[in-house]
Amino acid sequence: MKKLIIQIVLGVVIVFLGYKCVESIMIPERFKVIKEQRYEVIIQRLKDIRTAQEAYKEEYGRYTSSFDTLINFIKYDSIRVVRSIGSLTDDQLEQGMTEAQAIKEGIIIRDTVKVAAAGNVFPQEYNADDLRYVPFTHRTHQFKMGSTTIWTDSGIEVPVFEAYVTNMVIFEDLRDQYNEELLQENGERMRLNKFAGLKVGDLKEANNNVGNWE
Repeated sequence: MKKLIIQIVLGVVIVFLGYKCVESIMIPERFKVIKEQRYEVIIQRLKDIRTAQEAYKEEYGRYTSSFDTLINFIKYDSIRVVRSIGSLTDDQLEQGMTEAQAIKEGIIIRDTVKVAAAGNVFPQEYNADDLRYVPFTHRTHQFKMGSTTIWTDSGIEVPVFEAYVTNMVIFEDLRDQYNEELLQENGERMRLNKFAGLKVGDLKEANNNVGNWE
């Protein structure tokens, strides 16, 4: 009887240790999958912010630090677009005429017109009000965003902007379950002198508004 009890206890211990071993492997893998899923959606939102900011700059020559201003621009403002009137015929194309030559000769006319930003910067059904919110946070967190002007090494003053969110915000609801994996992720990024989160643009350098995932 005593031997049987010992065998049962040992069996339970082996099962428990096996479970812990599997979990030690699976937890980091599950975190990796969740991270990739969330990053994909949040990166797209940051790309949308970049698209909106670049459209805004085309109209006003600067970026904005305000989501209210940016969203109002997308919903109610207008943008300039270049419209072409006329086209080259097949004969003209075969003769090697270029579009630039056609414009010079008046065959094609370029005209700049104003159109509504809504439906042109983004599709008509796009919800611009969501632009400020970090996905997966149930609208409790907004992206941090700023804009300014800086001087380049060549002595040119250029407008810049940045928008970002930290990993602590992205995975806030999962910290109890994946806190160790999150700390490892952030620690590795800090070791490499990289931003611990997702970011587009930069307030300290003109980087063509690239994202830190690109």
